[in-house]
Amino acid sequence: MLIYEDKLLYIQKEESQIPWLKIFPQKKCKELSNCDDKTREELFKVMLLIETEMIKYYRPKKINIAMFGNYLPQLHIHVMARFKEDSYYPEPMWGKKQRDAKLDLPDFQKFKQRLLKQLNSL
Repeated sequence: MLIYEDKLLYIQKEESQIPWLKIFPQKKCKELSNCDDKTREELFKVMLLIETEMIKYYRPKKINIAMFGNYLPQLHIHVMARFKEDSYYPEPMWGKKQRDAKLDLPDFQKFKQRLLKQLNSL
């Protein structure tokens, strides 16, 4: 689900039990080094903003940030809020399930509003 877009990048929400956003550059790049400086700077700025807002709003045990692109060979950054009670912790979300999740998280729509306010002020 698309939640934000500007001339340099867009952000999608991954459907998951945890708060999980993916950031994509508008220009198709296979690797981070293929991005122009302005796009790369914006990707990092937005990644840090999402991380900071997830920490403030969700109070996770850890934030995971990943850039794989093995299945989707287009640069994108995963930002995930992780909790001891999520199904996979401490494994990656692509790892072996550890338990059934026992999460009681705040509303994503309120998080999205907070995040959009911050993104629109950049």
